[in-house]
Amino acid sequence: MTGLLYLTDHYLKEFEAIVEEIIDGNKIILNKTCFFVMGGGQPCDFGKIISDNQEFNVLNVFKKQGKIIHELDKEGLKQGNKAKGIIDWERRYKLMRAHTAAHIISEIIHKEDKALITGNQLDTEKVRIDFSLKDFNKDKVEEYIKKANEIINKDLLITTEFMTREKALKIPQVSKLAMGFPESIKEVRIVRIGDFDLQADAGTHVKSTKEIGTLELIKIENKGKNNRRIYFRITPLPNS
Repeated sequence: MTGLLYLTDHYLKEFEAIVEEIIDGNKIILNKTCFFVMGGGQPCDFGKIISDNQEFNVLNVFKKQGKIIHELDKEGLKQGNKAKGIIDWERRYKLMRAHTAAHIISEIIHKEDKALITGNQLDTEKVRIDFSLKDFNKDKVEEYIKKANEIINKDLLITTEFMTREKALKIPQVSKLAMGFPESIKEVRIVRIGDFDLQADAGTHVKSTKEIGTLELIKIENKGKNNRRIYFRITPLPNS
């Protein structure tokens, strides 16, 4: 299976790989990649693949039948080609900041109301998270956002580690997802935010909470019985 380089280095922007398989002309499988694979509410990375002085734009990265597929804007690569991958770092970094922010606000709401995540979608302009809450109001959510910003300003270190599924399941609330994590996952990747939060997660994150910026509430919505939705944005970092 394709080696996922971003699981151990979220700041890797370029890599070299070998084209292992071509599908339908413009879809390729590499022996390793640092392009994030769409999943868990985080969009895939965009960027470029360069090989033999040809440049291909990466339009989509997804998993199908256990294979990591890079969809390109044109055909031209062949099996065995050496390739250099370059991710769209500006976009990736925004998504990293958004993902870490989502962990922080989710932990705060879980601690306050025991709510679990029923859905989420990260984007470069806004973040959406759905929670299993009976009711809430804007003032209460504004307080959650305020607490999240206080955590962010503590400059907490974010680290990752891998452990067996059995060990991970012994950790209280290792997953904030209402559905838990799939039975197929045998080795669990854990993301720690200082001593504040610990969650099973396969996404990309910043190294420190201070890299996130400041959270601002956009709106809240009632999406049905025990399902409440929050939209928030992250203000740009200084000099960004």
